[in-house]
Amino acid sequence: MVTSAVRGRTAPSEPDYIARAEALAEGFAARAAEHDRAGSFPFQNFRELSEAGLLSLTVPAALGGAGAGARYATRIIGIIGKADASTALVLSMHYINHLVMARSSTWSARLSRKLARETVEGLALINALRVEPELGSPARGGLPATIARRTETGWRLTGRKIYSTGAPILKWYAVWARTDEAEPRVGQFLVPAGLPGTRIVENWDHLGLRASGSHDVVFDDVVIPLDSEIDVRRPEDWRAPDATQATVHTVFIAALYDGVARAARDWLIHFLRARVPANLGAPLATLPRVQEILGAIEARLAVNARLIDSFAGDLDDGVELSPGESNAIKLTVTNNAVAVVEDALSLTSNHGLTRANPLERHLRDVLCGRVHTPQDDSTRIGLGRAALGL
Repeated sequence: MVTSAVRGRTAPSEPDYIARAEALAEGFAARAAEHDRAGSFPFQNFRELSEAGLLSLTVPAALGGAGAGARYATRIIGIIGKADASTALVLSMHYINHLVMARSSTWSARLSRKLARETVEGLALINALRVEPELGSPARGGLPATIARRTETGWRLTGRKIYSTGAPILKWYAVWARTDEAEPRVGQFLVPAGLPGTRIVENWDHLGLRASGSHDVVFDDVVIPLDSEIDVRRPEDWRAPDATQATVHTVFIAALYDGVARAARDWLIHFLRARVPANLGAPLATLPRVQEILGAIEARLAVNARLIDSFAGDLDDGVELSPGESNAIKLTVTNNAVAVVEDALSLTSNHGLTRANPLERHLRDVLCGRVHTPQDDSTRIGLGRAALGL
């Protein structure tokens, strides 16, 4: 692959993959409303992403992928997020897992190579299944109810995961579970999709990100090999978050919701130029109040772009970043994104909430940013406690 110097390091050349993403995004955007309305999964989008080589973007170049880092990946996520937020969510989870694989010492080299090869050669996506009905998000603590029982020949996995984004298309699950040992350990186990005892309960019917296929996945005594452990530790060893996973996750999620806000901004500009009220006799775009609110939108998006690009670049350059700082980036970018869409609605009135227009979908999608881990209250409490030395 042709490489170029980026911020003092060797990195994949971006223009070709950016162009591929932009070309695909046009079709994704055209299909997004239909998938949203039906709650159907956009399988075609992922076939096209695979054929374009975009699923292996964050797979290391040594293993056949593009070897892209966080800065490059956030640009792709932003492009896809602007077209179809649900597709971008599934894609971002897949990218996160491959970046963590590449940078983590806990993944076995054999499993990393296997998953990389499958992603390069075909349609093979992975996501981490962590959330449970009783536990909620593991980010808030607690032991999972999903249990891995060790036998002489393998692990036997039993439990239920909710919000399993991309469930209809995933080939691999990284399942958060606890062992049945006298002193339980907690961590991830790699599970191939479709094993006997595994079933998908298609119950995802959400306000936003409706095409993300975030259904429940149930494991009923599913047998996996003994070497399926990814990273299993004592519960107390998980008190400090995985810095790589935490920082990559937050900046990718930020890029996704920023993409949604940019789609709303673009539609708004078209509307303001085209809408000519009879009592005004000129486009809404000519009103100073409209120009001021649009200027506030531009300011928020400019801040978002700088935060995402700078933070992702630092991550690629090996700058030591704290989970608190990355959480603050996610909080700021997602709240800016929500404000952008709300400001757009303030200028469009009923037109913005009409289902024939995309703005109401962008509103529903962007609101999911506030409940996406890490939630705002956790971030603020963590930052406040750190400032107080507690």
